[in-house]
Amino acid sequence: MNNNSIKVMSEEDRPREKLFSCGAQSLTNEELFTIIIGSGTKKSNAKEIARNILREGNNNIKELSKKEFIDLLGIDGVGNTKAATVVAVMELCKRYASSSFETKIPIKSSSTAAQIMAPLLSGLKHEECWIMYLNRANRIISTEMISKGGLYATVVDTKIIIKNALIKLSSSLILFHNHPSGNTIPGDNDKRQTAILKDAAELMEISLIDHIIIAEDSYFSFADNGLI
Repeated sequence: MNNNSIKVMSEEDRPREKLFSCGAQSLTNEELFTIIIGSGTKKSNAKEIARNILREGNNNIKELSKKEFIDLLGIDGVGNTKAATVVAVMELCKRYASSSFETKIPIKSSSTAAQIMAPLLSGLKHEECWIMYLNRANRIISTEMISKGGLYATVVDTKIIIKNALIKLSSSLILFHNHPSGNTIPGDNDKRQTAILKDAAELMEISLIDHIIIAEDSYFSFADNGLI
């Protein structure tokens, strides 16, 4: 018998062999996660653990990407190392989805801006505040997280935003944050912080052209609704 036959390979090795012979695109999500997990435990092999991880996200990669480190630790066979590996892979997927738009097209609408940032902000269980720095042609210079808060609020650090905008020679800004509740309607604090940032930016001849709230698969644009 050929000991290299896929029939006698371990559950962990079979997806790798399939990848080698047919390419990564031929693998199922379960097989890809089997490779990512790498090895099993005394109770479960890597394929079984991969299956358990996918079930945590209802066999939906988008849902799985919303899971945090602590969520994955509750899965049978998943310890710190495997949980960290999955979280890291999911984060890279989010960043790829977001960065694939960057620098290629000018930001001419709230929908374009929201599409870029939604992979990073949609589905989070806490609030994050991000800034998109734009040049005079409305192309992205960079995007960066400026604060991370709790379930209901985050802080807009105006001084840091303006300082970074000046360093980057940014002509305009778009402020983003998410609402874990799924409700896109801005609160009084959202409006107040937007007004403060807008006034501070104008003093430096920088335009705050929008503030976009991301919530699941929808968004709210201050500019589109005449609030900026």
